[in-house]
Amino acid sequence: MRRTSLLFLTGLVSLSLGQAVCGQESETLERAIAPLAEGVPQVAVERLQKFLTQNPSASERVVAQRKLAEALVRAGQLEKALEIFADPALTNDAESAFWSAQALAGLDRWATALPLYAQVAADPRSARRSEAAFGQAEALRALGRKKEAMRALQSLEKSPAWVTRAKLARAQLLLEGGALSAADRLLRTTKPQLATERSERRYLFGRLNLAQGHSEKAIETLNVILKNPEGVSHRLLVATLFALADAHAQQKTPEAGDDALEEFIDHHPNDSALPAIFARLDELYRLERKPSTNELERWLRDPAQPRQALAQWYLARSRLRAGDPDKAIALLTQLRDSSLRFPSLGAANLELARLHLARREWAEAIKAAEAARALNLAPAFLPQVDWLIAEANYRSGEMEKAARTYEELAGRVPALSGDALFNAALCWLRLDRASEFAADYRKISNDPGKQNLQGELLLEEGVVQAAQGKPEASETFRKFIRDFPQSPRLSEAWVALAELAFHAAPPDLAAARQGLAQARQANPTPAARERADYLEIWIEDATPSSNESAVVAAANKFLQQYPDSHRSAEVRMKLAEAYFRRQDFANAQTQFELLAQSAGRTDSSRGEQKPEAPLAEKALFFAARSATSSMAAGSLDHALALLDQVVKLDGDLKWAARNEEAAIERRLGKNREAQALYDEVLKNEARPAERREALCGKGDIFYEMGATDPENYRRAIEFYEKLAADPGAPPHWRNQAEFKKGKALEKLNDKSAALLTYYGVLEEGMRTDRQGEFFWFYKAGFNAAHLLEEMNDWKSAVAVFRKLAAVGGTRSDEAKARLTQLRLEHFLWEE
Repeated sequence: MRRTSLLFLTGLVSLSLGQAVCGQESETLERAIAPLAEGVPQVAVERLQKFLTQNPSASERVVAQRKLAEALVRAGQLEKALEIFADPALTNDAESAFWSAQALAGLDRWATALPLYAQVAADPRSARRSEAAFGQAEALRALGRKKEAMRALQSLEKSPAWVTRAKLARAQLLLEGGALSAADRLLRTTKPQLATERSERRYLFGRLNLAQGHSEKAIETLNVILKNPEGVSHRLLVATLFALADAHAQQKTPEAGDDALEEFIDHHPNDSALPAIFARLDELYRLERKPSTNELERWLRDPAQPRQALAQWYLARSRLRAGDPDKAIALLTQLRDSSLRFPSLGAANLELARLHLARREWAEAIKAAEAARALNLAPAFLPQVDWLIAEANYRSGEMEKAARTYEELAGRVPALSGDALFNAALCWLRLDRASEFAADYRKISNDPGKQNLQGELLLEEGVVQAAQGKPEASETFRKFIRDFPQSPRLSEAWVALAELAFHAAPPDLAAARQGLAQARQANPTPAARERADYLEIWIEDATPSSNESAVVAAANKFLQQYPDSHRSAEVRMKLAEAYFRRQDFANAQTQFELLAQSAGRTDSSRGEQKPEAPLAEKALFFAARSATSSMAAGSLDHALALLDQVVKLDGDLKWAARNEEAAIERRLGKNREAQALYDEVLKNEARPAERREALCGKGDIFYEMGATDPENYRRAIEFYEKLAADPGAPPHWRNQAEFKKGKALEKLNDKSAALLTYYGVLEEGMRTDRQGEFFWFYKAGFNAAHLLEEMNDWKSAVAVFRKLAAVGGTRSDEAKARLTQLRLEHFLWEE
């Protein structure tokens, strides 16, 4: 509802019609103007518009245009009236200036209306002096200049015709200023004679009761107006409805408060105040425990406008509160795409734009915002539209578009200039456009009132530089600390320096810890405190002498203090890994499964995975590994169930999960099931590493089955040879395959072939142009040497052990010891 005074605009019908038409004017013009005196301005509008099409004389045209503008104001068509008053020739007399001010006031353009009221009020010849003085007081009130408004009203109390209205207006000012006792005294000493003024006084008493906390008494007083509405102006009736709604809200009886509003909407489907009334009704619905949508749905089925459109808008809001955003968006989109062009629906489109923005649907957000602009060009509304469009462009990566819009807003809307320039500068910063950034930064720096924004922008500059990997980021943060030591965000700069130290090459853990200590001493902001506690986990994890207990403690502390943090998934993963590394598999499994549950949840409003959903797959996979390593009863079956969930996610770990399932089935003695799983991996588009694991796994199964059927050793060799022949296989896979092939050959009693196979691994491992691998290299080397010992070929065995000792790996000392023992036993020192 506009801030226009109830007492001021309800008095329009009581104002005189102004000077009579001059005698020389035609009877046609007099007849066109006559309905104004009879209180039927719309007829006057039609007649005057028709008169102006009949080519009247210049003097008659001026009079007709002035009276048409007045009739339009009286008919509530304020914008059209101002279009006529845009001609300066029509506002050079007091009468026209007054009605121009009335139109501006009705549109809440008080700053423009005030000088026009003052002009008429100061004209001793004007019959509108008192009305203009009252309008001047209302303009001052609306502009927050209440002391001046009070003086203007007190001067009107000298006029018998205006004393009651002036006192009532003063009482309203006292109420708004919280001077309840003074307002009470003034209302009690005011004795209105007219019915309209008595209703106004009763309304003000109702508001006074409400302000005093006597909601039940306020409801009783206000209901009298609604039960006896004769002579009550439209504005007073609407204001009474709103005050009654406030009283019920205060009394915590919103269900009873909505009745009067719903009844008004029922009986006035075309009323101009419906947008404000629906908004107030929605506030009451929001307070109700179980709000009903029956009335909204009934009005939606009735074609009367604007009621139907407004019902659809607020039904969408109701659906949104009920947790059905898809239905809300569908209703608002239908409204946006309709042919309805009510200015009030601009706010509905803006609400739709905000919903799309929250869902990261940038193009749809901009489309809805542009639709809002097309419906409502009000100066107070357009900045909201432009700001949302700029934000959508910014968040979608259209930085230049966003910057241009923010800069335009800064120049057009002084109240937004600081924040708008700040955002524009951020856009240029992210675009690495130094000159444009510097220009906006200078504008902010040159305004003493925006010094805090200057510091904020310097801090953001450091953040962007750090994200871009620029070395000057550190100095930018230090400059912020030096230049803005009193900034409430000082702690964030210290945390940023700690992060830079941690991510340096190599990490400077001491400097990182020092930065965190400084941050904690600088009255840290919630954001800085969270980032510091998060970084501490990684510092503990990176500390060489640290054990897993420090990581576990830091991670648990973070999860307890910041349960809703967007970093909690990463922290829980780190906690689970720490438990896993210290072989606390039960706790590791618990944390992995908790992470899988939280990270795998879908966004209920869209049915899409959250950004951290890929963690669910990893968490489930490692939860299964933890279960596999656990000694708990049923752990292997649980691991299989978890791995099956991984497979169903159809992500990067799908085939790794199948390999893990096969390994578990082997542990359970189910070789046939394991082979089927390996075959599934080999027949599909698994990655090379997963195919190698499956090949090796199949070979191992046939090797194990060789005890009952030696032919299976040959089948195992086939798979080992395929694995070893893989040109991209890393040394550990190739050496493992060759070693296991050698073992299978030994089982087939083909020891010569086995020796050649083992020795081949030894030769490959000794090459300087190949990456070293010691585990399978040593196993193959020792087996080769043992076969030579079985053949009594001591010299060859010594040569093999000498090679193994020379490599300097993990079993080098063991090879040296065996080498010495063979030399002693077989007198081979000449070697």
